[in-house]
Amino acid sequence: MTASHPLLAVDGVTVAYGGRAASRTALQDVRLTVAEHETVCVLGPSGSGKSTLLRAVAGLTGVAAGTVRLAGQDQAGVPAHRRGVGLMFQDHQLFPQRDVGGNIAFGLRMRKVPRREAERRVAELLDLVGLPGAQRRAVGSLSGGEQQRVALARALAPRPRLLMLDEPLGQLDRDLRDRLVVELRQLFRDLGTTVLAVTHDQAEAFALADRVVITREGRIAQTGTPVEVWRRPADAFVARFLGFRNVADAVVREGVGAMPWGPVPVPAGTPDGERRLLVRPSGVLLGVPDGERRAVVRARSFRGDHVMVLLECGDGTPLEASCPLRDAPEEGAEVGYAFDAAEVVVLPG
Repeated sequence: MTASHPLLAVDGVTVAYGGRAASRTALQDVRLTVAEHETVCVLGPSGSGKSTLLRAVAGLTGVAAGTVRLAGQDQAGVPAHRRGVGLMFQDHQLFPQRDVGGNIAFGLRMRKVPRREAERRVAELLDLVGLPGAQRRAVGSLSGGEQQRVALARALAPRPRLLMLDEPLGQLDRDLRDRLVVELRQLFRDLGTTVLAVTHDQAEAFALADRVVITREGRIAQTGTPVEVWRRPADAFVARFLGFRNVADAVVREGVGAMPWGPVPVPAGTPDGERRLLVRPSGVLLGVPDGERRAVVRARSFRGDHVMVLLECGDGTPLEASCPLRDAPEEGAEVGYAFDAAEVVVLPG
């Protein structure tokens, strides 16, 4: 598959719901490509068009404008069951009247795969997803994580050219999600599967994806590798969606931005003038010597090996900082703070 012909190409796709009098645009001129063997996660708040994009690619939702191409072929008029894609939804949608083997083999039977070949494929997939020998188990006896694995095996059984996941881990508790997302990424790499997934969970998307797509109100706000998106948000919306609170306008003069928290050093080469800046919590340095700017610790949030600290600056403006667990100041303490220019991002617009 060459770069000019990705496995999936979404070109100018628009989706609208409702009649003319009450039409609502769910997707607006969306353009996206997914290369063969690539895992792309679409991330965004509720109502941003994530699931609509998935359904449009699958052929479950009509497209008002634009094209969807799979392996270079326009999918206009091609029904969902003939597109060669696999779908896995948040609620798994397993058949309760069928055992595990029957659920996984369902798509193979629809394609008239010979029985013995289907049985071999089911056994192979159960080994891959960590449920060897579970063919005869009732789906009602499975845990949430086990049901998720069966649903994944069922989606993979017909060997789809594109696997699409809609909030695949959404019903699982955090610990299980964290473990399964690592397993999924390795499984997709081992199988060479091409994946388009949608989720609202940032940790899940950043752990699973080769590339992240962030949506806003039916449009794509940013596309990039997880590192690119995290290090360089495209705008204030993306920065705040990712959880960064220290976003504010500043007037930059000679390498320093005048901000609500005081003078903030900006990256070298930043032009003078009005700019919108993001100060990462890791760029707020606590415990600097007396005589520096001072703030009061109003709240602390433990995040495992570090602590997020909410500061109140002299004029009442909040500022979020991150520090190691061993260095975290107590609530109510007064601390000095400074800024690291390497952790300051100049946001477009």
